[in-house]
Amino acid sequence: MQTITTIGLDIAKSVFQVHGVDAEGNVIFRRQLKRRYVLAFFEKLPRCLVGIEACVQALGHTVRLMPPAYVKPYVKRHKNDATDAEAICEAVTRPNMRFVVTKTPEQQSCLTLHRTRHLFIRQQTSVINAIRAHLAEFGIVAPVGRHGVAQLLGIAADSNDKRLPEVARACVAALGTQLQTLKAQILEFDRMITAWHRSNEASRRLDDIPGVGPVLATALVASIADPKVFRSGRDFSAWIGLVPKQNSSGGRDRLGNISKRGDRYLRSLFTTARWL
Repeated sequence: MQTITTIGLDIAKSVFQVHGVDAEGNVIFRRQLKRRYVLAFFEKLPRCLVGIEACVQALGHTVRLMPPAYVKPYVKRHKNDATDAEAICEAVTRPNMRFVVTKTPEQQSCLTLHRTRHLFIRQQTSVINAIRAHLAEFGIVAPVGRHGVAQLLGIAADSNDKRLPEVARACVAALGTQLQTLKAQILEFDRMITAWHRSNEASRRLDDIPGVGPVLATALVASIADPKVFRSGRDFSAWIGLVPKQNSSGGRDRLGNISKRGDRYLRSLFTTARWL
């Protein structure tokens, strides 16, 4: 049997597509794997170069992660799992390909904390907007801000206020309870971020920068596995999408608005100057 040197792995929720080639680029196999069979499959293979999937790194394989946008130019036909795996297998061997450094379990756990907190904040905003919209249908409005929401919930809790029917009052009260639960959970996430920040040396050093607090510092440490991959601050700015878009041709530079590519969450923390 020919020796497999490179594998492209297209990951999904349930079914993974595997594409393996030898040193000369000849296709050895194309097959689908269910999630529960992936680790067992790679355990039986000789050590080789694997593109995209990080979970097989513990089995001795050399793992390289690539951004999907950099793999897309290597797709030869219409998009499907098989062609994606073939494109990954080809892209991972390119000498000028840019790879993503694998994050540690601690960094992944911190990112999970940030993403969960961000989700709860979006849900909190949605609940607040729903409370305002429902009461506005009955002509009940309040100033923008936390005090305005508290005022609306106070009106909903006042059974003597006849402007609000009982069914609508019960619904708004349920939304108010949900809002209080979300606020308490977000506060707990903030405490967890602060605790993680205090236990991490790199995060504490970033906290010394003016305008950087525990939220931004921990997000940076968790998102960037190896800061040395950036040659300069401009490279880092480009990575999170804080540089202008280019549409240059014929030696003439045309710059537009910021590109908004890269890490949207980090970019939002930088642009809104979030610190605790």
